Amino acid sequence: MSDPLKIKVNIANRSYPLTIERNEEERVRKAVVIIRQAIERFEEKYAVSDKQDALAMTALQMANQMIVSKNSSTNVNEDEISERLRSLESQLDAVLSSVDS
Repeated sequence: MSDPLKIKVNIANRSYPLTIERNEEERVRKAVVIIRQAIERFEEKYAVSDKQDALAMTALQMANQMIVSKNSSTNVNEDEISERLRSLESQLDAVLSSVDS
């Protein structure tokens, strides 16, 4: 295991010290940029001046997007699984029919 890395990130004008694995640094920094950009868009679109309100609404929006994304991928997997099960059922029916004959 690598040495943990201590970094500070700034979100909504607040500094947050984090201890992360070195291989997570790029991903964490990208996430911070995405959050900052989302806050800026929210502030511009709705003329919100309170950073904490903008942060809360950004968090709500991102959580909602994550849920929608998770449900979409779950539905795809369920559809794939259902199709595979139907295929297996057909194959089993064919094998059983040939055994009965």
